[in-house]
Amino acid sequence: MRTTVNIDDSLLAEAKVVAARTSRSLGSVMEDALRAMLRRDAEERGRGEFRLPTHGSGGLQPGVDLEDKEALAELLGDNAGP
Repeated sequence: MRTTVNIDDSLLAEAKVVAARTSRSLGSVMEDALRAMLRRDAEERGRGEFRLPTHGSGGLQPGVDLEDKEALAELLGDNAGP
């Protein structure tokens, strides 16, 4: 598709240098630059702040010791033996 855009002169000059150095058309360089910017923007939106839902006043339940993996397994019911 053909379109007209206003581009800063120095930015256009840099894009022309990249096009010449890589033996590509100016349009191809501009398309790749736009794709990269749109992909980066989409990735940044996808990395939104993650919040783990919590209930109550927070903190550990009485008797829970995060340093004792055997006790945690027992509390979670993950200690099923043979």
